[in-house]
Amino acid sequence: MTSQVSSPAEQADETVVGEQRKAAGAKDVRRLDRVIIRFAGDSGDGMQLTGDRFTSETASFGNDLSTLPNFPAEIRAPAGTLPGVSSFQLHFADHDILTPGDAPNVLVAMNPAALKANIGDLPRGAEVIVNTDEFTKRAMQKVGYETSPLEDGSLDGYQVHPVPLTTLTVEALKEFDLTRKEAERSKNMFALGLLSWMYHRPTEGTERFLRSKFAKKPDIAAANIAAFRAGWNFGETTEDFAVSYEVAPAATAFPPGVYRNISGNLALSYGLVAASRQADLPLYLGSYPITPASDILHELSKHKNFGVRTFQAEDEIAGIGAALGAAFGGSLAVTTTSGPGVALKSETIGLAVSLELPLLIVDIQRGGPSTGLPTKTEQADLLQAMYGRNGEAPVPVVAPRTPADCFDAALEAARIALTYRTPVFLLSDGYLANGSEPWRVPDLEELPDLRVQFAQGPNHTLDDGTEVFWPYKRDPQTLARPWAIPGTPGLEHRIGGIEKEDGSGNISYAPANHDFMVRTRQAKVDGIEVPDLDVDDPDEARTLVLGWGSTYGPITAAVRRLRRAGESIAQAHLRHLNPFPKNLGTVLERYDKVVIPEMNLGQLATLIRAKYLVDAHSYTQVNGMPFKAEQLAAALKEAIDG
Repeated sequence: MTSQVSSPAEQADETVVGEQRKAAGAKDVRRLDRVIIRFAGDSGDGMQLTGDRFTSETASFGNDLSTLPNFPAEIRAPAGTLPGVSSFQLHFADHDILTPGDAPNVLVAMNPAALKANIGDLPRGAEVIVNTDEFTKRAMQKVGYETSPLEDGSLDGYQVHPVPLTTLTVEALKEFDLTRKEAERSKNMFALGLLSWMYHRPTEGTERFLRSKFAKKPDIAAANIAAFRAGWNFGETTEDFAVSYEVAPAATAFPPGVYRNISGNLALSYGLVAASRQADLPLYLGSYPITPASDILHELSKHKNFGVRTFQAEDEIAGIGAALGAAFGGSLAVTTTSGPGVALKSETIGLAVSLELPLLIVDIQRGGPSTGLPTKTEQADLLQAMYGRNGEAPVPVVAPRTPADCFDAALEAARIALTYRTPVFLLSDGYLANGSEPWRVPDLEELPDLRVQFAQGPNHTLDDGTEVFWPYKRDPQTLARPWAIPGTPGLEHRIGGIEKEDGSGNISYAPANHDFMVRTRQAKVDGIEVPDLDVDDPDEARTLVLGWGSTYGPITAAVRRLRRAGESIAQAHLRHLNPFPKNLGTVLERYDKVVIPEMNLGQLATLIRAKYLVDAHSYTQVNGMPFKAEQLAAALKEAIDG
């Protein structure tokens, strides 16, 4: 993924198209099968908005795509510094892809800090578009450039396009009644217009977006549209850009259906709403804002028309307390957070285990410990989700594999919570939450029926013939206790954290009863029905790579590379981490070597070794960034050969 290679047929197509364009007096157009672009600038330069708009137009064009937003943790880091650099990487192609790409083919650098922070990721020969207006002596010294990289030969290995973006933007907007500072803010739209020309992206959607975004400020909307068009026209007329590129739609990558571009947090939000509708229950979110989970709170607050109620609490503990209260009241209850918030919620999660009520704990993992790396990704909360509570408090754990898969994972987490009356962890992470990809909008008929039957009356007869309601009398198949709505006549029952007597729910300190209840709660989780683990092994390999969560894309891309090179390797990916699929032990026994890549120090590997006594090889990374496919392919090749 570090270079762009065309087949002979594609090269011939490029030549034909180029000759046709030259004959017509136009610029060359080259066909590519994929491109990786990175927009980078100061955190105030609008790089995330620019990337989002380019992504939306690329999705509407029909390319497969994957994105990687990357931004500082500080609300506003010092301007022009390395810690303040914000970037957005987009990989789009005419075929099925799985990752945002290992290395950009194109870098748009809005200032010296953006260039210095990102140039090391580029392969030789990559294109670099530089905003020369920002390369002042002071700005370069701020990031350690003693001489200008635009003049000292350090960029000779790249195709550098020096463009005075700021000056050109201000000139394009001189007819508007704007100050120079106000006009300069539109330079990201000029850059977007230029890149849209270079890669033949549609423009109508971006212009509609700008009119809508600045509907109350029509002059600002018009200025941004003018800057966007000026960037497009600059690409068309300047001699510095002699070639534009075409990446055809990925016609064969997608099954038939209606598609839209979606991020992980948005897909997860839609999945929660769909789960509540399929369960015929109101959705209640009790939450406290925390990066990178806050977008779920923001999104769900928009959907009151679907019976969604959101509560922004004063802290993490209040958020989950309100959610658990909503679960007691008969709602599909959710709390959203990240790793630090899970730590604060742990006592109430234990209470939910004891009460045996359905509750979804959505943990969008980020770098830790403590505050750690709030805007970077990690998979280091698995053991916390499994064991981070006092006492024996088992909780099912579900993990999505891609941004779009967050929708299905939310439905699955809701199914388990409602069927087995238990809190459930849904472990996403910052990479999935902020990344995006095409998502096929499902038909209603494809969604599971999640409706539940609330307790309606007495369910037990005492020795004297009296009919009573026992809140802990269990379903013989699922071991779930009945869910009784408060206020239902005759179904009054006690709740609380002190141990309950089996069946009656009365407070009990009896040793034998506590032993029975602890083992029963564990048996309920162990008995949850989950699908068997699917294994992709076309060649009866001897090495298996096992993953979970967001490592799916890089692992699959690495496996594809190895197979194209003639290597034999099997792949399996876990969605259910507690309980594990029942066939996991049998799968592991089939292979001589098991490699487990994780963005932690080997947490799944620890669980696998402990439960199955398999000498699994752990391959780990905790730098706040997702794995690169090339890096994983090299590690897996070493495992195969070792």
